[in-house]
Amino acid sequence: MNNQANTLGPRRLKKTYLFSLFCLSTLLFPSAVVGVKREDFKTCEQSSFCKRNRDYADAAKTDSASSPYTLTTDTLNFKDGLLTGELLNTQNNVPFVFELNVLENSSARFRMNEKTPLKPRYDELKNYVITNPPVVDKDATFSVDQSSGVVTLRQPESDSTIVIQPSPFQVTFLSKGTPLVALNERGFLNFEHLREKPAPKLVKQEGENAEQETTEDKFEEVSWEEHWKGSTDSRPNGPSSIAMDITFPGFEHVYGIPEHASSLSLKTTRGGENAYTDPYRLYNLDVFEYELDNPMALYGSIPFMMAHGKDRTVGVFWMNAAETWIDIEKESKDKKTTTQTHWISESGVIDIFVFLGPTSSDIFGQFSSLTGQSALPQSFAIAYHQCRWNYLDDKDVASVAAGFDEHDIPVDVLWLDIEHTDGKKYFTWDETKFPDPVAMQNSLSVKGRKLVTIVDPHIKREDNYYIFEEAKKNDLFIKNSDGSDFDGWCWPGSSSWVDFTNPAAREWLIEQFGLDKYKHSTESLFTWNDMNEPSVFSGPEITMPKDAVHYGKWEHRDLHNYFGVLFHESTANGQIQRTEVPKRPFVLSRAFYAGTQRTSAIWTGDNFARWDHLEASVPMLLTIGISGIPFSGADVGGFFGNPEPELLVRWYQAGAFQPFFRAHAHIDTKRREPWLFGEPYTSQIKHAIRTRYSLLPLWYTLFHEASVSGTPVMRPMFVNYPKDEAVFDMDDQYMVGEALLVKPIVTPDTESTSVYFPGNSPWYNLFDYSLVHGGGFKTIDAKLDSIPVFIRGGAIIPKRERIRRSSSLMKWDPFTLVIALDEENSAQGELYLDDGESYDYQSGAYVHRKFTFTNGVLESLDVAKNRSKDAEHFIESIKTIRIERLVILGLAKVPKSATLVSSEQNKSLQIDCEQRGTNNNVCTVKDPGSRVGEDWKIELAY
Repeated sequence: MNNQANTLGPRRLKKTYLFSLFCLSTLLFPSAVVGVKREDFKTCEQSSFCKRNRDYADAAKTDSASSPYTLTTDTLNFKDGLLTGELLNTQNNVPFVFELNVLENSSARFRMNEKTPLKPRYDELKNYVITNPPVVDKDATFSVDQSSGVVTLRQPESDSTIVIQPSPFQVTFLSKGTPLVALNERGFLNFEHLREKPAPKLVKQEGENAEQETTEDKFEEVSWEEHWKGSTDSRPNGPSSIAMDITFPGFEHVYGIPEHASSLSLKTTRGGENAYTDPYRLYNLDVFEYELDNPMALYGSIPFMMAHGKDRTVGVFWMNAAETWIDIEKESKDKKTTTQTHWISESGVIDIFVFLGPTSSDIFGQFSSLTGQSALPQSFAIAYHQCRWNYLDDKDVASVAAGFDEHDIPVDVLWLDIEHTDGKKYFTWDETKFPDPVAMQNSLSVKGRKLVTIVDPHIKREDNYYIFEEAKKNDLFIKNSDGSDFDGWCWPGSSSWVDFTNPAAREWLIEQFGLDKYKHSTESLFTWNDMNEPSVFSGPEITMPKDAVHYGKWEHRDLHNYFGVLFHESTANGQIQRTEVPKRPFVLSRAFYAGTQRTSAIWTGDNFARWDHLEASVPMLLTIGISGIPFSGADVGGFFGNPEPELLVRWYQAGAFQPFFRAHAHIDTKRREPWLFGEPYTSQIKHAIRTRYSLLPLWYTLFHEASVSGTPVMRPMFVNYPKDEAVFDMDDQYMVGEALLVKPIVTPDTESTSVYFPGNSPWYNLFDYSLVHGGGFKTIDAKLDSIPVFIRGGAIIPKRERIRRSSSLMKWDPFTLVIALDEENSAQGELYLDDGESYDYQSGAYVHRKFTFTNGVLESLDVAKNRSKDAEHFIESIKTIRIERLVILGLAKVPKSATLVSSEQNKSLQIDCEQRGTNNNVCTVKDPGSRVGEDWKIELAY
């Protein structure tokens, strides 16, 4: 094992901050773990608008209080599925307007804004997030009860009803008379209207000099100006928060609202067993060494929540990019539990989408149809990535690549962090360490490998740095509240941040990725967007001041959580436009929001080389997946610290069955390439990586499915088993698609584990094909050389078993189909295949096959209809790719023969069988020779 450690001085130690000087008071060494500096980040009590709204909610809970918002019924107008009207806050007589859109696809949208604001409130987010304008249900009907004023909207085809109570205002969404979602049921609606700053309010002091002493009212003080650890938020528009309670009647479990190091089924935050004391916070922040089991904000934010019960799944999307807090409470009544939530955002308007399912798959489709389908990645992107901060020079890169070859371990991508640049200036190279980057990239490309370099959003303020000079000349930087360019501290020292809300800035960044512009770049170079929360070392809470000003005079507070999306979308478009024939981009982003899935993969940030961080990665990734981003992963091995060999092996085993598979490490960690730990660990890590490569056809097929339907690749158990209450809060095992059940080992010295097998179907060990009957918990062998992964009976999975140096070198290899029979001796599965890099699939240049096994007959059918000429050309181009093997699991009887039936021939096939337990004959059909792009049958005879 190589014990080399890089201790390269304080200026390179990641993310330890001082406000006035970019220096460090404490060195981070692997042996001295330092946790998150919790005092750098606010609690709800320290966030004035969160505290105000929590206090408001507490007052609303009392018997004497009721919501002051009342519907003005004579203002109602209904036409073609759109209801508009006015609300009045009867406490201060401020009027508001609202819209309620009854949408097709079992969805609805509620919007609320001030009727006559002093200035426009931020309402630009919809222009970025919504890619497919929702379709209004013009068949919806409208009625008003003349005695009560209750408004009813009905969708006849879906049996959905929306009931609006006028006073206090409340909206309830029902299906067949059963309430599913309710807005303002508890009266927490609070819309702080914009107003002129009042004169200081003086109040009497208590004490000896009470008659003489006065002080400014603290509420007014923090509402108009807020101080935090030496920084001041000028808050020129005063208090402008919005809040509303959203209730899920009869639903015990809610999920979503990433990113948090928390459980899959979200915990309560205001009382109850094992409750948090703070709300879940959504505010993109650079929180290194983050704590576990904590609702504090991390790098990304998606204000989407799903509620699931035995008979129904529903969801809501609170479309707001300002800092947001979410309280969760549970109320039990008549043996049913209801989940009550309270959503609080600092600014903007209320804009809520309600999705009524009825299944989780429907929710995924409804949400993704609104915010955009996930991008289909290039095929290399779902293979294995090797990264650290930092590979030292081109010789180091060549040595690492050679190490993979020497140890026969595949890898597709090597990564370079900030040290590859000239003085932390992005789009540049340190030409001493990397004198010929093109030759380095070409040497990787020969073996089908790619290179990723980092491009962060902060720009070093240095004359003669062309990126800074161009952005300065074109006035593309975010401004201070006084109109000057914002100047903060990040890796390069004094830096400014490009304002990607400015369309000209987005176009400018796109141009920087041109092969003629980005010096020494090639088509095999891809991009890592880090620090894009944005992280500002000298800023409040290590981020941008809220009163910084963006294009259009909007404050940063209004759009903070969306900043990273605008950055990485521009990066992706730069990759797309750098070649005459566009190719799919690959961009890794740390910050994210709804819509990130359209362009980027993300990872969970700066984790620890600890067992509990490995354990926490599973619910974190499951949560991100069901919230709309299927392409996510956690740093394999942990970013901080030095994993012991057992932990590293277990992390590779887990990572091999997660969507984004990348090893990454801090600059001060010991080198940990897969072969450095000696045997048996090298072989065990190698086995995990090679297993990933053998299953790439399954992964690619699932990513295609995600790009069409929004269904996550890595799925909580309840998605596939919606009526099994035992799995509703299960987050220590999961499904990959519908075929594989994965139970990562996340504790040391483990030799066996308990796995829950839902249903009564058979399950088969992925590696030795041994049979496990479903129906509850089973104790499974889990020694260090084994990975608890099981194929569901009834699934067919495609594999490629000739493992090469990279995935692109497997492009022309044949396929193996593993056919795992269910209790009725049947199975089905799919295979999607295209060129893996271009957009030709959009014009039909792909193969999508459905395999079915019934009554001893395996059949391959074409899923795609109305084939185009592009499709025909693609099928012709892959005519040499064949099925080389069938492995049939769970046969009760041994077949005597097998025959291939196709349009070209009838062919007798060799079949060999081996008994693996009772009623589990494992039979292999060797080299059927059937073409992957054509129709055919293979018939077994007994």
